[in-house]
Amino acid sequence: MRRVALFLGLILALSAAAAPAHAFRLGNHAQRPVRANPAERFAALPIDPETYDPATHCSPKPKPGAVALQHWLEGHVRGVFWGSYRCERWGKDSASLHAENRAIDWHLDVGNPADRAEARRLIDLLLAPDRAGNEHALARRMGVEEIIWDCSYWSAGSPDFGPYGPCYSKSGKLRKHVDPTIAHRNHIHLGISKRGAAARTSFWR
Repeated sequence: MRRVALFLGLILALSAAAAPAHAFRLGNHAQRPVRANPAERFAALPIDPETYDPATHCSPKPKPGAVALQHWLEGHVRGVFWGSYRCERWGKDSASLHAENRAIDWHLDVGNPADRAEARRLIDLLLAPDRAGNEHALARRMGVEEIIWDCSYWSAGSPDFGPYGPCYSKSGKLRKHVDPTIAHRNHIHLGISKRGAAARTSFWR
């Protein structure tokens, strides 16, 4: 039994060592409710499922949920709206969420301590559980399915952030020179599901 425990401990230690040191982490923030979470207002309603809807094509038409999220950010979060639509396709039936106008870029600069703290606050707010124990409560209520910030990536259902591919080499080493926009170090990216974009999740309805 002791050998098994030692083996498991070794595996966990090696896994921690292999994880990129730079990747943003939720840590204990993801395990406890936060104060003044707007998700608590909807506690009487069933929680929205965690879903990820990939994008397949370009659709410039404004989406009501994306516009609503932009206005909510403008009223509650430090920073500046940097846009939502960009026809960015990666191949047949594969595209950025921006291509379907289902993502918002919000200017916060990792080099600015106040901006960095605000990004932390926003991410904690989106991904903290509510008092009923629903994980990622506000993100689910709003339909947020993807967050990219400071070379780190989260998607619906993930327990924590992982490394954002463009920032790392094939060996998993953080690249020394990455464009700050590509690295998402001068803005935070919030991608939303199709129901969120249609303003059909519980927060918008």
